[in-house]
Amino acid sequence: MKIHLDTGKCQGHGRCYSLAPDLFDCDDLGTAVVIVTGELNDEQLAKAKLAAGNCPEFAITIGD
Repeated sequence: MKIHLDTGKCQGHGRCYSLAPDLFDCDDLGTAVVIVTGELNDEQLAKAKLAAGNCPEFAITIGD
């Protein structure tokens, strides 16, 4: 499983990088950036799901 981020939907609330700073960061405008590419381990997957579930814009999806 991998993290997919729709930056067009991101409004920069920062919940993802607050909840999972090892998976997400932000750019100079506050838009989320995925910092882990590739397959997620179990711990990363759990954090990614938490971040996705807390994104108000549903900009984060987890999949292949």
